[in-house]
Amino acid sequence: MCTIKLARYVTFISICIWTAHSILSGWFFDIQESLGCVISNPIWQQYISSFFYPVLAGLLPITIVLLFSLLAFHNVRRIVRRQIPIVRRRLDQQLTAMVLMRAVIAACFILPYTIYRIYIIKFPVSQNQSMEYAIVRLIQAVFLSLINIHFSASFYIFLILSSRFRRQVKFLLVKKYWQRLKYLCHLSNNQINPENAEAFGADMELA
Repeated sequence: MCTIKLARYVTFISICIWTAHSILSGWFFDIQESLGCVISNPIWQQYISSFFYPVLAGLLPITIVLLFSLLAFHNVRRIVRRQIPIVRRRLDQQLTAMVLMRAVIAACFILPYTIYRIYIIKFPVSQNQSMEYAIVRLIQAVFLSLINIHFSASFYIFLILSSRFRRQVKFLLVKKYWQRLKYLCHLSNNQINPENAEAFGADMELA
């Protein structure tokens, strides 16, 4: 049902919606001397803490990943009962394992930051409370690092679980990009030698 044309339209619409959402969200933020950058509008604060983080940033992406993981698992079980080559069956099972692991990683990395953001919006900590504020900032840094790792976790999951993916990465890094880097840095031996070096040396001695 999904085509490249439809995917482009959906991507463009999604970019427009989230750009407008981010601009609107930035409009309701304010800088306070004791609390830092906080949401000043109570209605928008209620929306962020009650709908955006719990649903749009937390529950919805995890639900989508879990749903497609279950669909992939159901598809593999259906494929096992059909007469399909063993290589194709192994690749589908490997893909299912990668998708299921991706769902677990998404839940583990998204939920802590979502819970933290909901808590800190409802109960902001003043900078005057130096110890509590330092602890909150440390927790924020840890959870923010986890959610940033989440966006690159797919690469490492595929690298660990898929031997075919590892071979492809090795080919790209070693055979393609490393050779290109050597060429750019002039690491290869580009010395030019005469074809008849020995004969040329003998002629020079006779002369």
